[in-house]
Amino acid sequence: MTLTAARRRWLQDNGVYVAVGALLLFNALFTANFMTLGNFTTQLVQAAPVLIVALGMALVIGTEGVDLSVGAVMALAAAIIPLYLGAGPVPAILMALVAGLAAGAFNGFLVARVGIQPIVATLALLVGGRGLALVIANGQLVPLHDPAFLALGTDDVLGIPISVLIAGLLALTIAGLTSRTTFGRQLVAVGGNRRAATLAGLPVNRVLVGVYAICGVLAAVAGVLATSRLAASDPADMGLLMELSAITAVVVGGTPLTGGKVRVLGTVMGVVLMQLVRATLIKHNLPDSIAQMIQAAIIVAAVYVARERR
Repeated sequence: MTLTAARRRWLQDNGVYVAVGALLLFNALFTANFMTLGNFTTQLVQAAPVLIVALGMALVIGTEGVDLSVGAVMALAAAIIPLYLGAGPVPAILMALVAGLAAGAFNGFLVARVGIQPIVATLALLVGGRGLALVIANGQLVPLHDPAFLALGTDDVLGIPISVLIAGLLALTIAGLTSRTTFGRQLVAVGGNRRAATLAGLPVNRVLVGVYAICGVLAAVAGVLATSRLAASDPADMGLLMELSAITAVVVGGTPLTGGKVRVLGTVMGVVLMQLVRATLIKHNLPDSIAQMIQAAIIVAAVYVARERR
């Protein structure tokens, strides 16, 4: 391998880290009050739900699949919380997580057992899940007043916001799952070559159902945290376009759409990059629509780089 090719390969593998560093340097030089603890805390709080969803999406994409229903699962979790919050925050959160688990397992069943393509199976829940959430909430925004529940979105532990702490712990858990467990190795094998994994006797269907179930639970966790921070259950807007943000972060972070690999740290940095892009544009008084256009351009660039890497 020539020196030029080696440099190109290094940039392809580490481009997201270079981009984050370059964006931080730009803001340090040209954006007032950006490099402050308060601003970084705000950015991390806003990025936490996206990161949690992206972690689940990374697992799904690692199996050569995709989950378009994560935003709808967030909305479903948000709609369920007010129904049980009268019994306390713990039952409400548990029921929201159970709903996410059921939704994810349903997606996994359609993909693994029925044989439906992931994009089609999860597209059905994208539409039906949000519709169910709106039916549960009667299409209305429901304000929430339980102090213990709202603390998830507002309180901190040793100066670290609870939502950021949860996202960090989940990132470490998923990293350990993919790199140090039999399930993680099976996941990568299924994504690399499903037929070969089947012939090798691996529990392919069980792995697929498990991966989509985990993705559903993580989406529900993100819905719980976002609802707590909003102090209201709003299924109509909760998680809109979240699937786009999660897929972007995963692909930008280096997890190939062809499966067979999961880059957890890259996914974390992908989320940070997309949050920094949005925050930079807002600080410079550019509309959010511009951020969406840049996000689309980053997706195309990331897929191109992934193709060149492969």
